[in-house]
Amino acid sequence: MSNLLFCLIIMVPTSLFIYIYWDLCLEEKETDVFWAGDTVSEDEITDVRAYNRANGIMWLLFFSLPLWIGTIAVVCHSIILGANIILVDATVGLVLMMIAYTFIRKKYKKS
Repeated sequence: MSNLLFCLIIMVPTSLFIYIYWDLCLEEKETDVFWAGDTVSEDEITDVRAYNRANGIMWLLFFSLPLWIGTIAVVCHSIILGANIILVDATVGLVLMMIAYTFIRKKYKKS
């Protein structure tokens, strides 16, 4: 029971934080960045709002949603299944996010 409580204390706020980040990406007027320390000037992007929306959807699909699924799996099914979902998300999901971001950046970068 303590493992379940610990998982909920960690995973629900983390999943919620990523969801809120996604929601904020939709409303931002300035460009959002993915890489740490990398800045994207608004002059480099064709449509800032669409660029931010694509980034937000990327965060939702490749990070927040799998974390919620893993958390629900821990609560409803088993800790092992939920932990495996979260582990796959933390490894494969992050790699997929990096790949998706390069496509997003190419799509919205001015020529």
